[in-house]
Amino acid sequence: MLLIYILVILLLGVGFLLIIPDNQKLILKQVSLGCTSVVFVISLLLWVGFDQSTSKFQFVVDGLWLPVANINVILGVDGISLFFVILTTLIFPLCILSSWFSINVGVKSFLISFMLMEFVLILVFTSLDLVLFYIFFETVLIPMFLVIGVWGSRQRKVRAAYLFFLYTLFGSLLMLIAVIYIYHFSGTSNYEILSTIEFSEYSQRWLWLAFFASFAAKVPMLPFHIWLPEAHVEAPTAGSVILAGILLKLGSYGFLRFSWGLFPEASVYFTPFIFSLSLLGVVYTSLTAIRQTDLKRLVAYTSVAHMNLVVIGLFTGSILGVEAALLQSLSHGFVSSALFLIIGVLYDRWHSRVVKYYSGLVHSMPVFIIVFLFFTMANLGLPGTSSFVGEFLLLLSAFEANSTACFFAATSMVLGGAYSLWLFNRVAYGNAKLIGLDISLREFVLFLPLILGTLIMGIYPNVFLQPMHAAVSNIVCVNV
Repeated sequence: MLLIYILVILLLGVGFLLIIPDNQKLILKQVSLGCTSVVFVISLLLWVGFDQSTSKFQFVVDGLWLPVANINVILGVDGISLFFVILTTLIFPLCILSSWFSINVGVKSFLISFMLMEFVLILVFTSLDLVLFYIFFETVLIPMFLVIGVWGSRQRKVRAAYLFFLYTLFGSLLMLIAVIYIYHFSGTSNYEILSTIEFSEYSQRWLWLAFFASFAAKVPMLPFHIWLPEAHVEAPTAGSVILAGILLKLGSYGFLRFSWGLFPEASVYFTPFIFSLSLLGVVYTSLTAIRQTDLKRLVAYTSVAHMNLVVIGLFTGSILGVEAALLQSLSHGFVSSALFLIIGVLYDRWHSRVVKYYSGLVHSMPVFIIVFLFFTMANLGLPGTSSFVGEFLLLLSAFEANSTACFFAATSMVLGGAYSLWLFNRVAYGNAKLIGLDISLREFVLFLPLILGTLIMGIYPNVFLQPMHAAVSNIVCVNV
């Protein structure tokens, strides 16, 4: 019932927002922040009541939708989807809080778009029916398209919104064809039933490629990555946080849940291809990040590099590698979200994201610089932070799978240190070009849960690894 409570509260929140007058901006923000905060607390109860000893789906909701076509509403959570749901419910109230003063036009529509987006994302991570998963997977595009195109920060925002929409939609059309084929072949779209059906090796390869086109655009992998830096640069701060913190995880989640879960032989067959493409993405985007002059574009390229590293872990074919990839996905959700919020703090004060305009902020914003330093260290994998645990385990499993791939993947740590330290040094030290107020209490509250999440995962990762172990073992051991 907890999943039902989460979804109902979000829908009730949208309903309240619809009846509140447009000019009551403060009430609109308070209602949306209250609803999303309550949803986060309820999602933590999923974690508290989760049975770590089983790989079966828990908190299952089963209802009729199209019984004639054998398509039903089936929702459930296992160790793989549990933390993606919690990450989603954590990020959205932070996004609303970060937009408290920066969004003043179309506040009602903005908040409704965000709450509907959270509603749909939770359905994506919990849907156990392939048809419904596809529907919700595509529906996410609509509110995100509006957020970028309407509330973006520059004149190219409409172009960026269309790039995001078209790149991700094109790949998903191929997945739709694959879903239709699977339904006609098996007579069902129930994920649990489909995971027991063995498709022929030939069919698996074509179906895998169709799903790959969609998930690769979401990660994104080369050459499907072009939309991401553009979307990040043009989106408002909250939109960038959602893009990096959650939407990119749809690709890694899809690869594990569907590519490995339904087409294991094809996944093994295409592993060299995935390794090659991911390694190219890691090195290329890391080198590209070093030469960026826009703060958001720089962090956007680093997101691509980290997510391509996650894909390498997913396709190592080992329990350790998959768990490390999931851990790194969650870590990226904390760290990249915080980095975009940090850029948002600077943009709110000076309305510029050009690196050369910033220098010597340590003199006037010491608390801000401490927060910036913490997440800079986390981004380059300092021991004691979440990124170190994920990257170390991921590279260990990659070495066991392919030592050459591990070597090139490890370059991301060197290059990551280069662009992270260069950016921090450029912004924090030197002659003070700008004098600004240090972070407010509201802004500190934004960073606090992300700091705690990064530290807890870095110091005691078993809290996260144990719940996902049974579900990961089930997919990897059964299919490999």
